[in-house]
Amino acid sequence: MTTKRVVPLIFERSTPGRRGYRLPALDVPEVSIDQLIPQEHLRTQPAELPEVSELEVIRHYTQLSRLNHGVDVGFYPLGSCTMKYNPRVHEDVTSLPGFAAIHPYQPESSVQGALELMYNLSEYLAIISGLEATTLQPAAGAHGELAGLMVIKAFHAHNGEGHRNEMLIPDSAHGTNPASCAMVGYKVVEVPSDDRGGVDVEALKKLVGPNTAGLMLTNPNTLGLFDENICTISQIVHDVGGLLYYDGANANAILGIVRPGDMGFDVVHYNLHKTFSTPHGGGGPGSGPISVSKDLAPFLPGPVVRKEGDKYVFATPEHSIGRLKSFYGNFLVYAKAYAYILSHGPQGLREVSEIAVLHANYMMRRLQDVYYLPVDRHCKHEFVLSGMWQKELGVRTTDIAKRLLDYGYHAPTVYFPLIVDEAIMIEPTETEPKSTLDEFIEAMRAIAQEAKDNPENLTSAPHHTPVTRLDESRAARQPILRWQKS
Repeated sequence: MTTKRVVPLIFERSTPGRRGYRLPALDVPEVSIDQLIPQEHLRTQPAELPEVSELEVIRHYTQLSRLNHGVDVGFYPLGSCTMKYNPRVHEDVTSLPGFAAIHPYQPESSVQGALELMYNLSEYLAIISGLEATTLQPAAGAHGELAGLMVIKAFHAHNGEGHRNEMLIPDSAHGTNPASCAMVGYKVVEVPSDDRGGVDVEALKKLVGPNTAGLMLTNPNTLGLFDENICTISQIVHDVGGLLYYDGANANAILGIVRPGDMGFDVVHYNLHKTFSTPHGGGGPGSGPISVSKDLAPFLPGPVVRKEGDKYVFATPEHSIGRLKSFYGNFLVYAKAYAYILSHGPQGLREVSEIAVLHANYMMRRLQDVYYLPVDRHCKHEFVLSGMWQKELGVRTTDIAKRLLDYGYHAPTVYFPLIVDEAIMIEPTETEPKSTLDEFIEAMRAIAQEAKDNPENLTSAPHHTPVTRLDESRAARQPILRWQKS
């Protein structure tokens, strides 16, 4: 398939003799380069760098930025990723000198404000989760999973039950769950789903036993469905001595409505970069704090912040699994999360979830007549459709996703969860207006009609993007990772 590129590469702009910089006058004694670098490591020929003016450099990167899609540009309905708009005032908060200009090596007495923020944020996250204590150490969601599982493993070992080496995970789980289990040394035991989209309780009863360390569960799960049997599930796992781990990727659906601790969970991780106001995507930064029950608090990774009189100090829990992140962790992410929680308050956080759930159900019901709905029940903050009907017409879910790009939308998550054939996973988020939801719905309905009337238009999409459809198999097998002179 053909491709098109509207922005010339920086090398293609190069003209011999052009310069976009001027070095300042040398203010130190001049030293020959071969006195600093061994001869065998020196170039024999000058590097082939582009020769461009400052204006060309600025225009090049500005034009490149216009080719990227982001939440500031348009709707970004990635399921299970919560790509929502975050208030810019929280970015201003992180630029305050007391946050942005501090250094990890400063004595505790000189960063009391930062420690107070960390202490208060930890307390708020514990309250929101319905659990006892929090550590801010983990740097992202999967890092939080690793921390939580290590805490569970340390707890069992401390109690003389190190033989517990099985972690149960539903077949609808996020892919990081089994990966995290493997890193900790657990054997993954898959639990099937029932016809309502939740954990098959009867199957769970047969899978638990003396080697059960725990169950990892997302609730609502990756189908966007709240498990109606969560209390029964919790009882089954606890009765055999196991613990419950809550994957907080879908916490946007439950804030202020129900607490994981009240469902029976012993460990919760949050994605501050999904739920609490750090822009998500681009590789970071992130933060994945975990909150735990009273019994697990002594095993938390440290240091944690504690209050002693009117002072805030770092402390290490008694049976800590150790440090997982250098210094404070991703501190500015904490500042944004703290500002988000304070600016919303308890009622505001509840409204975040209520609106997210309303948006998802509204969109799901408007689309279920043109896309197959695998489980027909109220969803939470996200929902999963299937392109099975379109597949019968020769159109795959990937074609639908590519065609959405022509309508100006980022595609939703596709082919996940794996238990749904031709899955289309959509999360509208609470920050989008109804007009945007309606426009996206109309685009999806128009694409469904195209699949009937002109399927070739979908199988060759996208048509109006800077780069048209690529050969993804070839790109994976024969990647071109650097510029080459033609």
